[in-house]
Amino acid sequence: MEVQGKIKMIGETQTFGNNGFRKREIVVTTEEQYPQHILVEFIQDKTDLLNNFQPGQNVKISINLRGREWVNPQGETKYFNSIQGWRIENLQAAAPTSGAPMPPADAFEPANDFTEEDHDDLPF
Repeated sequence: MEVQGKIKMIGETQTFGNNGFRKREIVVTTEEQYPQHILVEFIQDKTDLLNNFQPGQNVKISINLRGREWVNPQGETKYFNSIQGWRIENLQAAAPTSGAPMPPADAFEPANDFTEEDHDDLPF
C-alpha cells in the first residue's frame, strides 16, 4: 500500500527501553478534496530513510498496516492500529542536469528539400 502527499512534519528519532527500539514519525497531508493528515511511523533502521526529506516535499510512502491487541489491567481488550513506512520516494520533478532544455519534437519543421537519391544514401 502507499500514501502520497506533502510532508507536513518530520519528528525526531525516539529511542525506547533497554533494547534500543527506535521510532520516527512523519505526517503527510494528502492532496484530495478533503485532505487528510496521515501519521506514518518508521522503525529501527528505517528511521534513517527520513534524513534527506524536508517539510513541503511531495512524497510517496510505501506502508504496511499493523494491528495489536492489548488487555488492560481491568481485563478490557483494546485494539490499536498503526501505519508503518518502509520506503519513501521524492515526487519532485528532477532539475535538468545540463544546459538548456530540449524543445518539444513538434517545434521542428519537417525536411522537404531532399531528392529521391538523398533519401536512401545510408550504407546499410
